[in-house]
Amino acid sequence: MRRPTATMILSAALGGVVTAAAVLVLAPTGTVKRTVVSSPPLSAGVATADELGHQPLAHLIYDRDAPGVVAISATGTSSSFLGTTENADTGSGIVLSQSGIILTNNHVVSGASKIEVQIGGSEGPLRHAKVVGVDASKDLALLQIDPSGLALHPLALADSATVRVGDPAFAIGNPYGYDQTLTVGVISALDRTIAAPNGAAINDVIQTDAALNPGNSGGPLLNAAGEVIGVNSQIASSASNEPGSSEQGGNTGIGFAIPSDTVKAVLSRLDHGAIGTSAIAS
Repeated sequence: MRRPTATMILSAALGGVVTAAAVLVLAPTGTVKRTVVSSPPLSAGVATADELGHQPLAHLIYDRDAPGVVAISATGTSSSFLGTTENADTGSGIVLSQSGIILTNNHVVSGASKIEVQIGGSEGPLRHAKVVGVDASKDLALLQIDPSGLALHPLALADSATVRVGDPAFAIGNPYGYDQTLTVGVISALDRTIAAPNGAAINDVIQTDAALNPGNSGGPLLNAAGEVIGVNSQIASSASNEPGSSEQGGNTGIGFAIPSDTVKAVLSRLDHGAIGTSAIAS
């Protein structure tokens, strides 16, 4: 399985000290036991601006959208002169349809021989998943799970072209294995460019100061209406960029999300007929 890679994006001398910042994908290596149990969902509906009002409360967005965010565990093996090693990555995913289509980052599941999706927090049901679509150049992947017996909660994709700097931003994910964690911030900048793990440029990226950490990869960045405006994917970090380093950085207040308009363009190419238009907000 591809291990997370770091790409240098900034080097600046401040007060005589040189600080290196790297963009890191957010899926940590190693298995982390989830210990946080979330509150049960209050509604199966998608939040709208009218329902939440002009001054959104974070707990309302969380109650509406957390059921639509899943935890992903991906395992695989790699070989070297030392032998075969088992790798385990964790990340987050976004429910797109009641038929069991899940959106995540490709780097969370790339190379995995076994993928499991947990719905509704650490006490929720576990389902095996298979990859049904990949756009490695946009670092996006679609998974399919068996929806039998599940009350899946699809999230809506907003129009990311309407996002403005200073807008409130809400992230839900599984940082370091702490499932269904909510963090809150603002949109810090727009039109950033980051590199996918295969080196391709991803344009029009949204920057936020909502706390993102390893394990948030593939989870949603939400607007004040509870709609998905981006897929949280990378962070700027001072973690070591030396070859062979296993160090991963945590939140620095600079996180990046692939915009929902890019996601919709990818979905139109990977559409398997199961997503339909329910995931796309009007």
